[in-house]
Amino acid sequence: MKKVAISACLLGEKCRYDASDNKDIALLAKLKGVKLIPFCPEDDAFGTPRPTMDLVQTPQGDRAISNTTGEDLSDPVIQYATAFFDKHKDIDLFIGKDRSPSCGVHSARLYDGEKNLLSSEEAGFMAKEAKKRNINCIDAEDLRVSK
Repeated sequence: MKKVAISACLLGEKCRYDASDNKDIALLAKLKGVKLIPFCPEDDAFGTPRPTMDLVQTPQGDRAISNTTGEDLSDPVIQYATAFFDKHKDIDLFIGKDRSPSCGVHSARLYDGEKNLLSSEEAGFMAKEAKKRNINCIDAEDLRVSK
């Protein structure tokens, strides 16, 4: 059976920063017959609800920075991603929540230190780890519109 890692919010889990979800019934209908393995690195690391964060280009590389405190939140997200894929070695497909700084595959926004937008085509930390492991990755919005 095909195994798909999927952002938990897309399944209806209320794990977004504001304790809401992004349940996508049309997307889930396309995934009937596959084993869905939900993930949410931000909920695991920081709980829900939580302050938002952005990907910011720093001298240390791209980092996840809290919009409330300015704290670097990257390490817990990266650790979650590594542990998740170490545990689930046979993932066939990764579906990330588009535009998420953790889960976006090619739609996360990257800012400079002054919050000027540098790119809106980046991968979040979870998606980067999946790509590093050669897992096929797609943003949920791309799968929704594909035929």
